[in-house]
Amino acid sequence: MKISVRTMAQAIDHTLLKPDATPAMIERLCDEARQHQFKAVCVNGCHVAPAVQKLKGSKACVCAVIGFPLGAVAGPAKAHEAMLAVADGADEIDMVINIGQLKAQENANVLRDIRNVRNAVGGRICLKVIIETCLLTEAEKVRACELARDAGADFVKTSTGFAGGGATANDVALMRRVVGHDMGVKASGGIKDWETAVAMLTAGASRIGTSLGVAILDGAP
Repeated sequence: MKISVRTMAQAIDHTLLKPDATPAMIERLCDEARQHQFKAVCVNGCHVAPAVQKLKGSKACVCAVIGFPLGAVAGPAKAHEAMLAVADGADEIDMVINIGQLKAQENANVLRDIRNVRNAVGGRICLKVIIETCLLTEAEKVRACELARDAGADFVKTSTGFAGGGATANDVALMRRVVGHDMGVKASGGIKDWETAVAMLTAGASRIGTSLGVAILDGAP
């Protein structure tokens, strides 16, 4: 699959979610997003407002992670966290599902968890649902994608990058088969070079979440 540097840049959510991220590091992230025309920056909630301010006048979106990285906080807390991020200017929300509830087949609770965030932020905000594929069986991955779709999410996303595993082309292809072409698929976790990023897009990803966006573009053939 032949992909241009511009196309790749527009697929990248330039990401910094480390607990020791400083304001100066967030500023640099935003400067890089502006310079390379990345689709978005992805940050923790406390960094949303500064990122929005820094990216004023650019086309880059600001994405906030919610219930990150475990997905195990109470559902109302996720919804409130998402509302705060949107109030600070976030354009997109990446929320982590309650993985334990999914594995226990508490489908109604997982559906409610996602739907509560969807309702809290409204329809204009892009909602991505992180299913943490490395912790799931194939059947659980399918069910997680179906629940995200049924709850009105815009994307399903492979991973937080904090659970010991990241995106694989096989998982991306599976997720794409389940959600069809009406939803996006975001591959995230462990994507460090141009070849891997291309493999994810070829498998069906529409976004790439990575902290190494600049290095990936620099590695273009």
